[in-house]
Amino acid sequence: MINQCEADPPLPKEDVMFDHFDDRPESAPSLCIAVIGATGELARTKVFPALFALYYSGFLPQNVAIFGYSRKALADEDLRSMIEANLTCRVDHHENCEDKLNEFLKRTYYIDAGHDNKDGMVNLNSKMAQIEGTHASNRIFYLAVPQEALLDVALPLADSAQTMHGWNRIIIEKPFGFTSLSSQRVTQSLLSRFEEKQIYRIDHLLGKDLIENLTVLRFSNLVFEPLWSRTYIRNVQVIFSEETATETQGRYFGNYGIIRDIVHSHILQTIALFAMEPPVSLDGEDIRDEKVKVLRSIRKVDFEDVVLGQLKDTSEVDRYTKSMTPTYFAAAMYIDNARWDGVPFLIKTGMGLMKNRAEIRIQFRHVPGNIYRERFGHDIDLDTNELVLRDLPEEAILLKVNNKVPGLGLQLDASELNLLYRDRYDVEVPDSYEHLLLDVLDGDNHLFMRSDELAAAWNVLAPIIHEIDQNRVAPELYEAGDKGPINAYYLAAKHGVRWDDDW
Repeated sequence: MINQCEADPPLPKEDVMFDHFDDRPESAPSLCIAVIGATGELARTKVFPALFALYYSGFLPQNVAIFGYSRKALADEDLRSMIEANLTCRVDHHENCEDKLNEFLKRTYYIDAGHDNKDGMVNLNSKMAQIEGTHASNRIFYLAVPQEALLDVALPLADSAQTMHGWNRIIIEKPFGFTSLSSQRVTQSLLSRFEEKQIYRIDHLLGKDLIENLTVLRFSNLVFEPLWSRTYIRNVQVIFSEETATETQGRYFGNYGIIRDIVHSHILQTIALFAMEPPVSLDGEDIRDEKVKVLRSIRKVDFEDVVLGQLKDTSEVDRYTKSMTPTYFAAAMYIDNARWDGVPFLIKTGMGLMKNRAEIRIQFRHVPGNIYRERFGHDIDLDTNELVLRDLPEEAILLKVNNKVPGLGLQLDASELNLLYRDRYDVEVPDSYEHLLLDVLDGDNHLFMRSDELAAAWNVLAPIIHEIDQNRVAPELYEAGDKGPINAYYLAAKHGVRWDDDW
């Protein structure tokens, strides 16, 4: 049941700040976007720049107003100056950049939350109501706040800041809870005030073209769809690594770690999108219905099939001895259904590694009775076809095939059919926040976790986290710029998989 309060009566004429949308068409609903936690790093460096990029490219409606909400005592001009410092125009079209920038900033306002979010949300609602008037109106609330502050903001928002003249949507940042139980309690609290369709749990890593290409490549190409099963696929590798270790000083050496922050959402959602059955349609709910089936079908992970690592902290030698929070995670997972029975899904993700890398690598089975087998020597893996969907270090789709080397004699070679996006498409790739914010605006929720998906993902990872906490499992230490723990290679070999060493 949605609890909405009536809009406050209009303020006297001299207090009305908003006067430049009065000429909008009667049929055009206004859009108000509130960024809660507006002075934080996420809002400053990601959310506001993404909103400006959408505005600049014409994806936000003409009559949009953007509100920054936090507890700092700022004026509108202070917020605008802070936002302006992080805004740039697209490289591929600079036309009217300064004009667009000024227009955007004029539509940006600051709301001081004060010391009580109840009063703060009433104030936010009042200011939004001024610009909306009696017209149809929609609202988006981006909650760029720490997990521990989520309900302190979301519940007063639900009670006092929702419009009654259109739709309301809230965006929630990961990680989505610390434990399965805490996540369940947060979900119950949110669903007591919001409908499921209003809640958008955002993971910016899911806004990459790599993720969107998963379904496009599979379902729109006859050459791949019949191969997408245990009959032809030998293993699947999901790899995500980052060179930088800046975040490890905060979240990763803190309480959350890489399992809650990366594996729980990004990795498991990638597996779900990859392995799901064809949905009835491209409607978000139809896709989510199929994703949750995959998550529920993942076999309980044997702890012997898990490798934990932690980046050595050279600045404070004893820091890692006080925390066992992993910054590296590798595991072998299996999906117990008819399509994927017996196919290992190897995942590997870590911080402070050799290079930035994000890819999905599909290794196909060997050709039965291959008459060219002897031409590959003793390394049978050389004749394995592979399909690689890569986002980092550069966007590409690679297909590894076997072919004859030109010239006399019969010498075989494994070559890559290479589609590099930078060569094929002369466009600037939008930031993932732009992609996902546009999805929220359009009501497309297929890249956002539904509550049942959230619970299913916790069911996969909760036993692993419990084992780590219960037995205080010490992660294997690795050097910055390294490939990560050596045990990850033993894990892959155990399941008949060889990691690609192109780090």
